[in-house]
Amino acid sequence: MSVGILAGVLRFQGKYEEAEVMNRRALDGREKALGADHPSTLTSVGNLAGVLRFQGKYEEAEVMNRRALDGREKALGADHPDTLTSVGNLALVLGDQG
Repeated sequence: MSVGILAGVLRFQGKYEEAEVMNRRALDGREKALGADHPSTLTSVGNLAGVLRFQGKYEEAEVMNRRALDGREKALGADHPDTLTSVGNLALVLGDQG
């Protein structure tokens, strides 16, 4: 998805506010096209969580990381690499909050 790729480029450039807008757009598109629980949609959820974390929006990042983790556990199983990535991402944002 080109919007998601653009969001990643913006994030890499440190343009977090613009990346957030593009990540939200990518997530909205995937939810409409694939459904809220599709693994690709959950990747968009995790990407949005990451850019929120980089902006210090820890509470919203936590909510999004929990959504990604819960969805991936159901869709992919607890031991899937993507699920384990979500575990790590949630741990990071929880650590940021103290």
